Amino acid sequence: MSANLEHIQQVMAEADILFTAEEVQAAVEQVAEQINQRLCNSNPVVFCVMNGGLVFSGNLLAKLTFPLEQSYLHASRYRNQTSGGELFWKAKPEISFMDREVLIIDDILDEGHTLSAIIEFCKHAGASKVHTAVLVDKLHDRKASADLKADFVGLHCEDRYIFGYGMDYKGYWRNSAAIYAVKGM
Repeated sequence: MSANLEHIQQVMAEADILFTAEEVQAAVEQVAEQINQRLCNSNPVVFCVMNGGLVFSGNLLAKLTFPLEQSYLHASRYRNQTSGGELFWKAKPEISFMDREVLIIDDILDEGHTLSAIIEFCKHAGASKVHTAVLVDKLHDRKASADLKADFVGLHCEDRYIFGYGMDYKGYWRNSAAIYAVKGM
């Protein structure tokens, strides 16, 4: 076993569980119910933000009971750029959303720089309205802007380094059904 793998396993062994698999599933159900009520007649385009949003999006989409088009996008933001908010697209949206409502699904709203930039991109590219759904909203005062809030939130958590259910620790543990916090972080 490599030292890297041993470290990754040790992180899980010592991690604090914040939300059990059952609590996470209940949150996904609750978000789906809210989205079903609010977007059922809007014919939205739904984008999963890769890679983190994959698990949440996959489970959430199966619970949405209305017609929609689904795709993904993969964007990152250069952290050292002085003109914050510019995106580097690894995969741009492939479905046209001109004059349509958009739902962006992501794993977590932490500081929100990338999510905020994706929202602005969609608005400028012609979306009639942009909604956001996140599994976790991290509670702190470092958001990209004071008014940045997700429309649909499953869980709220303390300001710690979390992983599981799509969120990773050094690329690992996205596959966990529960959500954990790294010990001491």
